[in-house]
Amino acid sequence: MNNKSITHVILVCIPMALIGLGIIMIYSSSSLLAAQKYHDSAYFLKKQLVFGLCGIIGMLAMMRISSSTLRRYAYLWWGGSIVLLGLVLVPGLGVKAGGAVRWLHVGPFTFQPAELAKLAVIIALACSLSKKDPERIKTFSVGVVPHLLIALPVCALILIQPDFGTAAMLAIVVFIMLFVAGIHRRYLVGMVAVATIAGACLVVHKGYRLERWITFLNPWKDPTGSGFQIIQSFLAFGSGGLTGTGLGKGYQKLYYLPEPHTDFILSVIGEELGFVGVIVVIALFALLIGCGIRIAMQCYDPFCAYVAFGIVVLIGVQTVLNMGVVTGLLPTKGMPLPFVSYGGSALLSHQLAIGILVNMSSQPHVTARS
Repeated sequence: MNNKSITHVILVCIPMALIGLGIIMIYSSSSLLAAQKYHDSAYFLKKQLVFGLCGIIGMLAMMRISSSTLRRYAYLWWGGSIVLLGLVLVPGLGVKAGGAVRWLHVGPFTFQPAELAKLAVIIALACSLSKKDPERIKTFSVGVVPHLLIALPVCALILIQPDFGTAAMLAIVVFIMLFVAGIHRRYLVGMVAVATIAGACLVVHKGYRLERWITFLNPWKDPTGSGFQIIQSFLAFGSGGLTGTGLGKGYQKLYYLPEPHTDFILSVIGEELGFVGVIVVIALFALLIGCGIRIAMQCYDPFCAYVAFGIVVLIGVQTVLNMGVVTGLLPTKGMPLPFVSYGGSALLSHQLAIGILVNMSSQPHVTARS
């Protein structure tokens, strides 16, 4: 088996393994809630399976689309994502849940356009960056302005929903892509300064965001209120020990840990499969990200290299943010664990991303560098 075949196996098998684990843990952590709320213990499981199957179809389709076609329709995808994000904000079209309007109805399902918008921004940025002269890209007018015009409208529409976490994550991905492209250091520092000030203002403006930071610094100050969720996550990890309590035998998911099948599913894995289970999950993500970085470094076509790197950064950043939140290393924020957490839109988007990544590794311009 040659290196390219091994790469394809890793890129396909690891996400499938994570999805399989996620489906098992989603049923384990949500069956009681689903039975009580929907009178069907497999309600969340069935929906995740449907999106997973749709994602496989989408992944296979993306694996067969040429890089030139992806490049040709990059800005069309970006424009379409802006339209969908705009439709979310139209009264009567957007679906409101938890105080935010982030979803659109698609038949019996709801869909979150922000998930596709993240991919659209990466591909549009890759298209723009690949056309720029390496020297001129260091200038503000060529290296910064056009790429901020791609990213800022999407981030702004996501913030209006409001979804501060997704907007911040996308901003991090954009910053890293620009850094890799060779944007001048002073512009990068300026962007960080402006983003930090803007982020601080947004946190202070919304009281619940500031409360999350205060809780992050001392969750035990209000153990039955704002600190309840993260403390229950600590208890779940602590109860699991080395090998866990056993699949399906966790207790924190029994109405102690809020939304255990979504953002805090790693806590359930930690309790039921223990430290060993968590390490396996981390190792799978590390191998996937390492393989993706290798693909990006071997691409001689700048467009393919930027797309591959952007996808790897997107998955990596979201993984780190989710794991950081559930272990108390970052302030609490709704951020699903890629491939594992319940959420059809996120699962579909990440499967499409893997299809594109496999596509980039299959292009004829990808060869091993000496």
